[in-house]
Amino acid sequence: MGGQTRLLPEIAARLPRRYGRYFEPFAGGAAVFFSLAPARAVLADSNPDLIATYRAVATDVEGVIRRLALHRDAHGEGHYYATRARWNDRSVAWTPLDRAAAFIYLNRTCYNGLWRVNRAGGFNVPMGRYTNPLICDEAGLRAAARALARATLQCGDYQTAVASAGAGDLVYFDPPYDPVTPTASFVSYTAGAFGPDDQRALAALTHRLVERGVAVVLSNSDTPFVRSLYRGLRVDRVRCPRAINCNAQRRGDVDEVLVLGGFAAGAVRRTVARRASAR
Repeated sequence: MGGQTRLLPEIAARLPRRYGRYFEPFAGGAAVFFSLAPARAVLADSNPDLIATYRAVATDVEGVIRRLALHRDAHGEGHYYATRARWNDRSVAWTPLDRAAAFIYLNRTCYNGLWRVNRAGGFNVPMGRYTNPLICDEAGLRAAARALARATLQCGDYQTAVASAGAGDLVYFDPPYDPVTPTASFVSYTAGAFGPDDQRALAALTHRLVERGVAVVLSNSDTPFVRSLYRGLRVDRVRCPRAINCNAQRRGDVDEVLVLGGFAAGAVRRTVARRASAR
């Protein structure tokens, strides 16, 4: 949920052609990172299981694949809920590879690929109704391993992740979105939350990064609150398809914004100029 695969063309059109290190502090599915496959990157997230999975894939992808193949062969309702129960049992000891394979399996087969935890940190998403889910994508995992091997992987907050970003570097922020309605908030990838004060702190950091010459691209909901936070920076409205809503009739394109700061803002002007000359 919230992955940026569908927004990749809009993001790619706004990225500078050249930059130093790439930073993605709210990694999640890391769609932008995997699309760019940068030579030097810092990939971070506050979800320790996600970062542990990326580390396992980077260091022993074949071991992860072998274990994930076992989940693929055993997949069914009984196996899913037994794996989920074991995942949430704090008394169970895991090897890093076993834990990584279980993380990928649950995320591949749960409802709408939604990773959600309760206040106690327990994963509580029911099994999805898929005919033939791609549980063990061997080629994709090996490609991910090659990209991750070139990245510094950190588990922690976004401020620490970008502390070393300097002039010429590129930061992509994909935070939990500002809710567009009082009931639309979703911040439960981890047991914490990301509220209005967190949005303000992120905006303040974005402005500071831009002031020191860092290119910043940030995605968020198109709300008056978000727009007020990023005054002085370029804010582009984009349409993005979203597939998750309890009411299927309300799924579809939604308005989001891409905030551009530093030399990333110039990337849009260059892209427009290139398209105009091509005509």
